[in-house]
Amino acid sequence: MAPPTADPSDPADEDAFTPSTDELVANNARYMETFSDAGLGLVPRRHLAVVTCMDSRMDIFEMLGLGHGEAHIIRNAGGVVTDDVIRSLVLSQRLLRTKEILLIHHSDCGMQKITEDVFKATLEAEVGIRPSWALESFADPYADVRQSMGRLHNSPFVMYKDHIRGFVYEVANGQLVEVVDPRG
Repeated sequence: MAPPTADPSDPADEDAFTPSTDELVANNARYMETFSDAGLGLVPRRHLAVVTCMDSRMDIFEMLGLGHGEAHIIRNAGGVVTDDVIRSLVLSQRLLRTKEILLIHHSDCGMQKITEDVFKATLEAEVGIRPSWALESFADPYADVRQSMGRLHNSPFVMYKDHIRGFVYEVANGQLVEVVDPRG
């Protein structure tokens, strides 16, 4: 399977790109005028960590009805539990007292549209070296949530494992569909 190609009709296409940083910094100046989050504690109030995909269609706070200061949000491509996600969760649990982990993958994920070998071969052909990191692409987000739950349960570093649940977010309608953990 070839890597996805740019869609010329998509405004996010490279040809339509214009930098956003200046606009975002100006937005921040307006945000500061009404900033109301001063004094939030470092420890998330819900003692919750959410591991999810970096997909821009998912507003995690709005989707779950979370407020600022209530949860750690850990995002990466696919929402896959990798060594770096475990590193972040271990810090979240051991230093910042989170005890619950929510995993959220989603339908129509870009990680479903590529294969590791093809993607890495394309990069190697382009830059002359094959990446050492795992891409962690997958065909089925439900199966990958189960795999991610298994990685958390099997990690000796994750302290709190009693409250791990996984879901797939349906991008077409906003529904969270729970993925049954085979461990019960």
